Amino acid sequence: MKISIITATYNSEKNITDCLASVAMQSYKNIEHIVIDGGSSDKTQEIIKSAPSVSKYISEPDKGLYDALNKGISLATGDVIGFLHSDDIFSSSDIIQKIADLFSKNNIHGFYGDLVFTSAVNQNQIVRSWKSKPFNHKNIKYGWMPAHPTLFLRKEIYEKYGMFDISFKIAGDYDFMIRIMKANQINLAYLPEIVTNMRMGGVSTGSFNDLITKSVEDMRALKNNGFKFPFLILAAKNLRKLPQLLKRKLILKLPINYD
Repeated sequence: MKISIITATYNSEKNITDCLASVAMQSYKNIEHIVIDGGSSDKTQEIIKSAPSVSKYISEPDKGLYDALNKGISLATGDVIGFLHSDDIFSSSDIIQKIADLFSKNNIHGFYGDLVFTSAVNQNQIVRSWKSKPFNHKNIKYGWMPAHPTLFLRKEIYEKYGMFDISFKIAGDYDFMIRIMKANQINLAYLPEIVTNMRMGGVSTGSFNDLITKSVEDMRALKNNGFKFPFLILAAKNLRKLPQLLKRKLILKLPINYD
């Protein structure tokens, strides 16, 4: 089974090396790592070109994050597609092996797991922990959603339901997930393990203005997908984040070093 991992970058020289190394160090080797760069003006392109683990790479202007991810999906030849943002790393060197084993042993359309948000300067410092739970599509209307960076789907899901709506700046992943999950026609399973370490400070965890934009876009996504009472769903979605700030105290992480 080939697994395609897509990374979108733009002026990411500060952290892209860790991201690339995180993929290269995976024990599972049938990985297609696709990097879509938005035309970086720093050393990002130079770093990517020197990484032997990168399977496909393009650099050109795009219309935002979701346009870049769509380009990656279009280039992907793997049976399964997942994402690793340029500021992030996988939680361990064998996590893709575990995901591949789960796909091989289960008749399932996708898997998702847990996520930790870390300090922008120290990935051993946990700021927030996103502990998920087994999938039930009815929970969507109560504000529940898996962490998108941990979601791995068979390519056929994108072929059937389409890709990301590039009119979204921040909430395109939320729009996509509720689109594919609301009808309860796909089988998803939960891997109760940390899949991804995500640095704080990205577009979805950045400034106050970004959070406002995300909330407005979340409302639009809910309305576009036919959900009643989107304001209440959004309120529940945001309230669910509060326990995540407490759970960080319960997690013990060993030092991670991809140098």
